[in-house]
Parts: sequence; C-alpha cells; structure tokens
Amino acid sequence: MQKWLSIVGIGEDGLAGVSPVGRSLLAQATLIVGGERHLALLPSEDKREKLLWTSPIADSVQQITQRRGQSVCILASGDPMCYGIGVTLSRHIPITEMMIVPAPSAFSLACARLGWSLTEVETLSLCGRDLALLNAVLYPGAKILLLSADKTTPSTVAQLLTQQGYGDSQITVLERMGGIHERITEGIASDWTITDLADLNTIAIHAHSPLPTPHAHRLPGIPDTTYRHDGQLTKREVRAITLSTLAPLPGQLLWDVGAGCGSIAIEWLRSDRRCRAIAIEQHPDRLQYIADNATALGVPHLQIVVGAAPNVLKDLPEPDAIFIGGGLTTPDLLETCWKALRSGGRLVANAVTVESEHILFQWQGKLGGTLTRIAIQRTEPVGKFLGWKAMAPVTQWAVVKG
Repeated sequence: MQKWLSIVGIGEDGLAGVSPVGRSLLAQATLIVGGERHLALLPSEDKREKLLWTSPIADSVQQITQRRGQSVCILASGDPMCYGIGVTLSRHIPITEMMIVPAPSAFSLACARLGWSLTEVETLSLCGRDLALLNAVLYPGAKILLLSADKTTPSTVAQLLTQQGYGDSQITVLERMGGIHERITEGIASDWTITDLADLNTIAIHAHSPLPTPHAHRLPGIPDTTYRHDGQLTKREVRAITLSTLAPLPGQLLWDVGAGCGSIAIEWLRSDRRCRAIAIEQHPDRLQYIADNATALGVPHLQIVVGAAPNVLKDLPEPDAIFIGGGLTTPDLLETCWKALRSGGRLVANAVTVESEHILFQWQGKLGGTLTRIAIQRTEPVGKFLGWKAMAPVTQWAVVKG
C-alpha cells in the first residue's frame, strides 16, 4: 500500500516553518489530526475534516487506523519520533505506509541554545510520566534535558533535586523555543521559586552535588544500604555476579521470581532504559519495599505482580531471562519457569540451603549449564582488631535454553 499517513512536525513558528514537503502533504490531506494548538494554526476557511486528539489517545489511534488508505495528515510538535506521536503510531501502522517530516526537536533546540552536545546529554520526557524517572539519570556533572508536563514541572524537579542532594544544580527553563515568545530563565535548584512559566517548556539541568549518591552509577552492585528490606536481599557482591550472569540487553524482559525487595529487577532495569522487568512477590511488606525501592532508584515502571509462583506466572509475557532467588523447593516452580522461558533465554537460580542446592544439582544434570559457588567474606570488628566474617555461601546455576 502506498503511503497514506503523513506526520508533519511543527515548531513554535507554526505553519510558516514547515518544509515544502510537509506543506505539500498537508495540502493533499482529506483528514487533519492534531491538538487544539495545532488545528488552530489552520486557516478558518479550511473546511476539511479535523480530528482532535482524545484521552485516552488509543481511541484516536484506532480512528486513524480505520482510515487506512485515505489521505491523513497529523500535525505534531517538533520531531514526532522524539517521545512523540510518531513512536506511538509506528507500533500500529507499518512505516512503509507513513511519511514522517520532522521539525527540530526541543532537545536539539535546547542544545543549540546552551552549546551542549546532544550525544553527551541525558534526555527524558516527564509528559504523563513519573518524576521518579529522573533519579535514574542523576549523577554529578550530568547534563539532563527534560520535556516538561506543564509550567509546574520545573518547581517539582527543583524539589526533587534538592531532596536528592543536588540542590546546587543549575536549572535552565527554555520556553516556546523558535518563536517570538521564546524565553530562557535560569536559577539554582535549592532557590527555585519561579512559577510564571509557559506550559510549553523544556528543562535543562547541570547536576552538581558535593558527594555522589551511592546509586549514582549504573553498574550492578549498588550498596545494600540503598535498599529498604527485611533481610530478603541478594547481597551486593552476589547481586553483581548475578546481574553479570543474567546479562541484560536493551529491550529484554526479566522475571524476578520471589523478588524480595526487588534488587535484581531494579538493577536489571537500571542497566538500560529500554529493559523491562516483572517482580513477582506475595509478601505484603516486601511488595511495598519493591515499590519504594523502584521509585527511589529511578525505575518506577517496574511491573509488580502480586502472588505466589508458579501459579501466578501462567499469564505473564514470555521472558528473555528469569532469576529465581528463593523458593526453589516449591513444587513445579523450576519446571514452570523453564517452560515459559523463550528459546535462547537465560535462567539463573541462587540457592543457600542444602535442599535448594540439591535441586540445582539435579537440574544441572538434566539440562547442563554451569554451577558456581560464591563465597564472600567481609571484615568486622573483633575487639580492637578486624576479622573476616563469612556470608552464607551461594550456589548459582546458570543455563541457556536451547
């Protein structure tokens, strides 16, 4: 099918700034889709059919897909493929049926104003998304660009920065870039009181902190003290080895079965923003720990499934990797996990009891894989001196499904 859907990016300068190709696609359309601000740019004498975005947007997407084959033009802000409608529609309509004509993104415009290299900047959208996502990209010296939800976002961002020890960070709010009403406002997070802002704004942060937070890095093995837990925590050194063995890749899905406080799933997600994870847990207190830890560590999108494995696993999406940190003696648990794992997927199980270890030896005999004994010792005071105290050794089985 020929390209019937066009998505045309518009900047703050309106239709005058649209490229000739974009204007041609708009002129040919029989249906024009956009928000109130975009549709208001059209001449009053334009009597063609208009479609205003609805909430939820899925209803509008369905209406657009029903017009397949007609000439439809969508007006979008900036670059439709940068946290924009183009990304949403590409999940429903083949790119071979679409023509996308981007305008400069807010991120590109902000870098041009600030002299920042876009390749060295952390980018994030807070439009309809949890502010806690910012926690995952905070580190001393970070340059961060945020798409604001509205004019109140800079204030909430300043509060979060201050609470996290980044109160000395420079904040720059860039409003309505590319238009005659463009304005740039600067300030320090801890002193931020500015509220007279446009809803359409982008926030630039140059993060400053006297000391980095313990979880500022993204490598596995965040300090144990970072987590809220009741003792059901895969310890730092074992966690680092376990994440290395699980080997997360962008976009892959992890099942963290018997998640405890959620540390494995959380650090899987922190390895790349495209990673996905499901934490399965039945204990009420631990469920709250998982939610609190996920928010504090910048991955509030961690999916939490309440219930006992293996019964609760049957309707979950197929995983690329599975971690089992406890409950290995539960009947049918390993069988269910192995059956659910996709071909080529990785299963890692840790055992601390003799009974669980025996089960891993049996499964390794049937399916192969590697068995590793992890023994960690930490120093602790012995009177006036230091002595070595051994942590409970962990037997780890890792196997790839053929």
